[in-house]
Amino acid sequence: MFAILRNARNPLLRIGVVLSALWLAACQPGGGNTGQRIDTSATVPVALLVPGGSGQPGDETLALSLQQAAQLAIADLQGVKLDLRVYNTGASPALAAQMANKAVDEGAKIILGPVFAESANAVGLAVANRSVNVLSFSNNADIAGGNVFVLGQTFQNTANRLVSYAASHGKRRILIVNDQTAAGEVGARAIQNAISRSGATFAGKASYSFSQQGVASAVPGIASRVKAGDVDALFLTADTAGALPMLAQLLPDQGVSAQQTTFIGLTRWDIPNATLSIPGLQGGWFAMPDPGPNLQFQSRYQATYGSAPHPIAGLAYDGVAAIGALVRSGRPDALTRSGLTQGAGFVGVNGIFRLLPDGTNERALSVVEIRNGQTVVIEGAPRSFGGAGL
Repeated sequence: MFAILRNARNPLLRIGVVLSALWLAACQPGGGNTGQRIDTSATVPVALLVPGGSGQPGDETLALSLQQAAQLAIADLQGVKLDLRVYNTGASPALAAQMANKAVDEGAKIILGPVFAESANAVGLAVANRSVNVLSFSNNADIAGGNVFVLGQTFQNTANRLVSYAASHGKRRILIVNDQTAAGEVGARAIQNAISRSGATFAGKASYSFSQQGVASAVPGIASRVKAGDVDALFLTADTAGALPMLAQLLPDQGVSAQQTTFIGLTRWDIPNATLSIPGLQGGWFAMPDPGPNLQFQSRYQATYGSAPHPIAGLAYDGVAAIGALVRSGRPDALTRSGLTQGAGFVGVNGIFRLLPDGTNERALSVVEIRNGQTVVIEGAPRSFGGAGL
């Protein structure tokens, strides 16, 4: 299953979201072709860093789900010998760095994880002078670079996909609506960057303080701006745990509906699923991974472990299986920067993706619309690089 596909046009390595609240400027190690050379005929030690041991139930659940997804990937690596070693990092960047060094002392050729941005940054710095690459589960592009790659779906990748789709479907004049938080500002910058690259028109930015009063005070001004007549879409950074439900109620009360002025979401609006039933979001768009491969993974995980995987567990499967596919390629430099960033990309449980030299990634995403409380795919995720949105 996990072999290199010999397709002359698109050879793909066939393999197989928590948002970090910590947006930080990374102390990035230097560039160059970082990473360990390996003997592909021998067993390759791989370290998996998970947030176990923190004492927080959510961290423990996430740690177990990541470990089980990785073990599922190991079981699927026909003929490839990986020695997966699990290290608990708790919620401490210092402990994560300590465990990373311990893993390398014990022979790890590459590190998979950790989840949280500060810990991933600390791990990258800890092992940079040992030329070991880190495939973090974070989606925070600020920590990417040097020997650190992020596997999570980034704001920039999502913004690029949605702005490109919107511009090509007549929604060219885009007003950004963001919360005045670190993540909200990062998201707004990603959307504005995507607008400038796509040929769409930046119709301005409206922000609000991250409080109920802040949202309520800002909505009349946002509505007035939309009613001026030169806005086709509102691109919202708000998530379902934050201001999104309130915006979805107050904007229609002010005469701004998703049916007339398309609401576009930078985050997943189907987690939790109950969000899909909010009347004000009907007709809104957001992006998500190709549902086909993802549903297959969830079904296999459920059948194997008797429970549903954590929303980001698929990243652990993807990471392990990508490493396995690269090792199978027979390249001694498979786990170096040049090996990890080979342009063909990978097919994962969330669709196709590839790692970029700057440490970020490109992931193929489906564009979905909320209709009658359900998600409807209005443009499927590309199946190869060079397709729409990539």
